[in-house]
Amino acid sequence: MLSAMTSLSSKGQIVLPKEIRQSLDLQAGARFFIMCEGDNIMLKLVKEPDPQEFWAMMAKEREWAESVRMNQADITEAIKSVRASHK
Repeated sequence: MLSAMTSLSSKGQIVLPKEIRQSLDLQAGARFFIMCEGDNIMLKLVKEPDPQEFWAMMAKEREWAESVRMNQADITEAIKSVRASHK
């Protein structure tokens, strides 16, 4: 595990040290999800999905839905149910 020190700028920005950027091959514009608990801050790199992997996954899910005889109305109802349970 790599570790390094950095500081917060007056604009609230932090710089990821060069060795960290190099080890993860990070380029300008890389996106992160930020989580905070207590005084711990975690950055999670968000990678853009590969379009071929995405469509392959979608095809697999469609096959599963057909195998259990799930249709569009079932999916819509499941989404409504989950959303209602999270209110």
